[in-house]
Amino acid sequence: MFYRPEQTARNAGAYSPSAAKPALVVADWLQHGLIQESDVLSFEPVTPEDLIRAHDPIFVDGVLSLEMPNGFNNRDAEVAASLPYTSGSLLAAARHALAHQTNVCSPTSGFHHAGYDFAGGYCTFNGLMVTALALLASGEVSSVGIIDCDAHYGNGTQNILDRLAVRGVRHHTMGKHFRTAADVGQGGGKFLSWLEQSLQDCAGVDLLIYQAGADPHLKDPLGGMLSDVAMCKRDHLVFQAFKDKPLVWNLAGGYQRDSAGGIEPVLRLHRNTVQALRVYQS
Repeated sequence: MFYRPEQTARNAGAYSPSAAKPALVVADWLQHGLIQESDVLSFEPVTPEDLIRAHDPIFVDGVLSLEMPNGFNNRDAEVAASLPYTSGSLLAAARHALAHQTNVCSPTSGFHHAGYDFAGGYCTFNGLMVTALALLASGEVSSVGIIDCDAHYGNGTQNILDRLAVRGVRHHTMGKHFRTAADVGQGGGKFLSWLEQSLQDCAGVDLLIYQAGADPHLKDPLGGMLSDVAMCKRDHLVFQAFKDKPLVWNLAGGYQRDSAGGIEPVLRLHRNTVQALRVYQS
């Protein structure tokens, strides 16, 4: 996994824990023995030029200079400073996945609601598209799949794809098709069928980006669709389909709280994803 402390920021009073979550997740996985210190690799932040491939230059400069609000609707300097590192983590993890034909984690959130020239929904820069466009531009890949299993529609990702007329990216977003427990069907069957079809469509891509969001969980206040069993089946389907293939995955949403106001329920779901991955690691 690719992590640096700089990709973490204070939540600054936001409802979403995503700005602070990278550090919490890494500490949790180390504590539970799911990773070792040697598994945590460093990386370089993305440059403004990397961000501008996916975003309006005025928007990029405005956010980084604190003249425009970020996805948390504030101008917090700590959040702005973390943004080149959150996208940098995903891009570095993707390059490692390509080089080693394996599955790699970027413990990041806050991407898919960020569009070409706008932020929102706790997302500022769209690291999914920053990564995809950097790899396409360099010739490292000719095709990228994005399977977005955050509970919400990846409107920002689609906006960038449409605005820039991007070729070579296959985009599948759960939130376009499912919004309630009834939508996903009994046992999550309809959702799992959609996921299988999405994986089949992406079977031949050079790299898959998988957003393993925690917010589809049945008890999530902003999701509320999938049981523990269905969430587990979701992760197993993805990692089985891309065993020994280049896949980079990140965390996406999760808004549950425990009785003390902490995010232990979210951390538990992210632990489950790591445990599913380990089944398919060579």
